[in-house]
Amino acid sequence: MTNENIDELISDFSRFYILTILYEGPAHGYQIISRFKKRVKKEVSPSLVYPFLQQLEEKGLVTHTIKPVGEKEKKVFELTPEGRELCTELFKRFAELISIAIEPSLYVCAHCGCKVYEGAYREVIDGKELAFCCMHCARSYKETKKLAKKSAET
Repeated sequence: MTNENIDELISDFSRFYILTILYEGPAHGYQIISRFKKRVKKEVSPSLVYPFLQQLEEKGLVTHTIKPVGEKEKKVFELTPEGRELCTELFKRFAELISIAIEPSLYVCAHCGCKVYEGAYREVIDGKELAFCCMHCARSYKETKKLAKKSAET
């Protein structure tokens, strides 16, 4: 993969993250750049942010108002209802992708059924290794098995 392709992928991620910032509420360009840097720990170029905001506005996904900020007036950008709808759909798609990516790493607690991403408590019971969300569920599972065995014997 070339540096150009990597830069393109990163700029797509940057655009997605700009949308998440706007989804949280109205912001002017410098706020977007600052929040991006603080959260992503990466600089985002104004030459990416401002043209992207303009594209969103041209497509009716963002509007701006001029508001006083300190001694200056700044364009404060806000998602339109259509922009919010787009973000919601993008977030759902992104969540599905993340789910697919982490699914192989998920364990389901043998007792309560909750999903554990990492750090599952493991125990061998009846020669079979089982995953639990915690040692308390493992204990409850074993107690339930004992009760089931006693019921079956009587």
